[in-house]
Amino acid sequence: MKKWAERIRAKLKYYFDRSYNDKLKKSVLQAIPFWVGSVITGILAVFYAKAFHWAEDFLKMILGIHPLLIFILTPVCFVASWWLIKRFSPYAKGSGIPQVMASIDLATPANGKKVHRLLNIKVLIIKILSSMLMVMGGGIVGREGPTIQIAGSVFTTINKYLPKWWVKISERNMIMTGAAAGLSAAFNTPLGGIVFAIEELAKTHIKYFKTALFTAVIIAGLTSQTLAGSYLYLGYPKTQNITLFVMLPVILVSGISGLLASQFSIYILKLSRWKEEKLKSSRSNILFLILSALIIASISYFLSSDILGSGKGLIEDVLFSEQKQKAWYTPFIRMIGCALSFTSGAAGGIFAPALSIGASIGAVFSDLIHLSPAETNVVILSGMVAFLTGITRAPFTSAIIVLEMTDRHSLIFHLMLAGIISSVVSLLISRHSLYEYIKMGFIKKAISNKQ
Repeated sequence: MKKWAERIRAKLKYYFDRSYNDKLKKSVLQAIPFWVGSVITGILAVFYAKAFHWAEDFLKMILGIHPLLIFILTPVCFVASWWLIKRFSPYAKGSGIPQVMASIDLATPANGKKVHRLLNIKVLIIKILSSMLMVMGGGIVGREGPTIQIAGSVFTTINKYLPKWWVKISERNMIMTGAAAGLSAAFNTPLGGIVFAIEELAKTHIKYFKTALFTAVIIAGLTSQTLAGSYLYLGYPKTQNITLFVMLPVILVSGISGLLASQFSIYILKLSRWKEEKLKSSRSNILFLILSALIIASISYFLSSDILGSGKGLIEDVLFSEQKQKAWYTPFIRMIGCALSFTSGAAGGIFAPALSIGASIGAVFSDLIHLSPAETNVVILSGMVAFLTGITRAPFTSAIIVLEMTDRHSLIFHLMLAGIISSVVSLLISRHSLYEYIKMGFIKKAISNKQ
């Protein structure tokens, strides 16, 4: 046995020391930071999801004690969430996806410090705390965009602290891979993470980092599944026995959703610019936050609580309950609440709210033309894809995400058609996505170092 062990050791040493194995050693050293970052991302994504769910449950508990308490809780949480960003980390505000996109554009050796203003550990911590406060107060925000910035911060920090003797890794590739891993872990949609990196983020040829991208998405997804269990973000809506007739309402809802999403993006940008020009003092910003919070609280108390929260509950309600009807004003109050929350200056994403708005558009339209429950589900899913596409201008990412969230592979053509129609309609209204416009603002701030 000793002779065999000595022979094996000698053979391994021989092959490992040969010059052509330098590539193997280099590949392993390059892969390790991606693997470590993916595991950390998976753990943080599960922790963040549980914390976010706890915050939503806290809101329900408070409203259960007395509905009028929302007029106290919402303003307090909005102001506290904004103050955290203002005081500790201005680059943690909003969704997080524009910050990641800006970091990718800035990721050159000359701009290393600028990237680390947008993606770092402090941003990660404040992002989680601020967005939790927002949803605790009924803010219409999601955790998916923030998870992408959190993952980007993890990967960027790992790359920053690698020893000097370590194999050099492209910071741009680290950020893009981290973003894909973050989306994969947030939605449990590995294909969505890969397509997102390719369609929305990649400016270089995918072949230069495809292995790192694929392995990071897999590891992050497996880590989150190990901790949270194998699950679908939404579940299995019934879509059996649909006919070709359903394509007509799919097309109509997709066009309407794309139109509304584009206009919605324009109004968000206008509101953001108005705030920057008119509300320069902390006092004026606090007054705006209190007014926004009271508007959301009033709509919730007097009209419908559908305005509150990320919207995942609303999506589950229209997809899985027998009563799929929603009031005609539901998409509009969701848009009002989302616009006020998103422009508050606090942290919070727009992915889940956009999906819920699209779902409510599909539900309202299906009720008007009296579709069957299965056909209604198809139209709802198409509305989700279309509205998200109108925001992101990433039709294939949107379609793949919704497909993986529901495991409805038979609807791949319906969902892709919805995304393409929405993309065309959106381009007729505005050339760039909401994220692109916001990204440019973050690039200017990072370069000028204005907080």
